[in-house]
Amino acid sequence: MRITLFAIGLIFTALKASFAFEIEDHRIYTAPMPTQTIRVISTADIAAFDPLIRTFQSINQGITVDYTVASSAEVMAAIYDEGVPFDLVISSAMDLQTKLANDGFAQQYVSPQTVQLPAWAQWQEQLFSFTQEPAALVVSDTFFAGLEIPKNREQLIDLLRAHPEVFDQRIGTYDVRTSGLGYLFATQDSRNTDSFWRLTEVMGRLNTRLYCCSGAMIDDVYQGRLALAYNVLGSYAENRLAYEPGITIVPMQDYVTVMMRTAFIPRNAQNPDVAGRMIDFLLSKPTQENLAETTGLPPVFDGASDKQKALRPIRLGPGLLVFLDRLKRQAFLRNWENSIRQE
Repeated sequence: MRITLFAIGLIFTALKASFAFEIEDHRIYTAPMPTQTIRVISTADIAAFDPLIRTFQSINQGITVDYTVASSAEVMAAIYDEGVPFDLVISSAMDLQTKLANDGFAQQYVSPQTVQLPAWAQWQEQLFSFTQEPAALVVSDTFFAGLEIPKNREQLIDLLRAHPEVFDQRIGTYDVRTSGLGYLFATQDSRNTDSFWRLTEVMGRLNTRLYCCSGAMIDDVYQGRLALAYNVLGSYAENRLAYEPGITIVPMQDYVTVMMRTAFIPRNAQNPDVAGRMIDFLLSKPTQENLAETTGLPPVFDGASDKQKALRPIRLGPGLLVFLDRLKRQAFLRNWENSIRQE
């Protein structure tokens, strides 16, 4: 076992040294009698994806899974800028995934599983959704003792203004300059409500802390460094809450942004057939039926967005490319920096 772990450590070190994009985590799931290897780059934590990988291997014996975790921005850099030959790309940043497909970095794939996806959950037979994950407000039960938990963004603004002594340096949200998912959520917020910029300015006056990802924000809420975290992935928070009390997950009643986690096969994939098998596995009925129970990730086929009026699903399509236009992105980030930093 020590030799195996040491070898994997050497591979991980070599992988980090080979490319400029930043790797957050890496694991190789070696098949007992390996015949093929699929290289996956993903924004999903190993803890969340581990049961899926193990089930996939039990069905597809002989396939080794080389799984790399990176932020959505670093996934974009690995594929778009460096052309690293991964076989499957999985990301929560729907806009960046759409740009990669639109700019010719994805290849088409058609199967009985992919054709079952509704039009809004796949794009050009290249990009395929397999989860629907809502953004949520996560609050610390300790900090909110005696305070009323806000139910919408207007109430959140009023609460922050009324209690600056509680929330100064105790609010967390994404650094949208570096977080692809954070940028996606922020631009969708700006489309959905006039409250977005007022909320951003209020958070800026309270010296909001900026983060790369949901997991880090949730950790800091639990550890008492934050009173609340805005726009974290509800699925990550629910996974943590299942075994550790101390937080409350608040779906905003004015609207809840819902993103879809998507997968595609890169143009330069070395094992596209195996990648297709993993896409089919993710979309298969058994996987979708058990997805929430095994990983905490809500399945794409659950129909929740059709039942709850407050949910605002982000749909795949060219509309996601609007805020990736260079000038629009620069203008949005300039306004965001002026609001959140106020320097």
